[in-house]
Amino acid sequence: MPITTLFFDLDGTVSNNFEGIARCLNYALQRLDLPLLSNTEVHPFVGPPFRESLPRVFPGIDVEAALRLYRERYDELGWQENRLYDGIDEAVRQLHLQGFTIALCTSKPRVFAERIIGHFGLERYFDGIHGPELDGRFDRKTDLLAHLVTRYNVAPEVAVMIGDRDKDIEAAQHAGTHSLGVLWGFGSDRELRLAGASRIIESPTQLVHTIHAMA
Repeated sequence: MPITTLFFDLDGTVSNNFEGIARCLNYALQRLDLPLLSNTEVHPFVGPPFRESLPRVFPGIDVEAALRLYRERYDELGWQENRLYDGIDEAVRQLHLQGFTIALCTSKPRVFAERIIGHFGLERYFDGIHGPELDGRFDRKTDLLAHLVTRYNVAPEVAVMIGDRDKDIEAAQHAGTHSLGVLWGFGSDRELRLAGASRIIESPTQLVHTIHAMA
């Protein structure tokens, strides 16, 4: 059956917000008198929800206080410390013109995801922007993607989850959709293969052809 519906991750797939994430995370840690992280140490935090990742690295951390401080800086500055990956805007535009239903499925809070997509002028290509609410609802991407498959009334076998981390692949497996791992973000080829990605690509220029080939 031909693919009809595409669910895109945001961080590491559509845009590179690493600078903003790293600065805001270290801002929160500094305010809580916790050790700052190097760029290498920040990488595992890009993708998974902080409510899961922070306690693993900082046992006993007040996660909600850390989130408030992170969002304090992110709301003002962090969301703008961001850039599109080369070629992703043209790939999404082509897919939109070809009639695919395209929705964002991100672990970034929805309010920030909407702001970022609008900032880059991509909102015209997306049928919906979806992410967790600030209270933690849909923090888990498995829950969010399963919800979106129902919301868009799409058969899982004609949908693809496109992302750069194992959490994207795991969400696809949970929802029963295809998965397309991308290597221009923060996950490795090994991470995506171990997670069970249906296919893996290296460049946004491969997106359109690969999605058509997944039919």
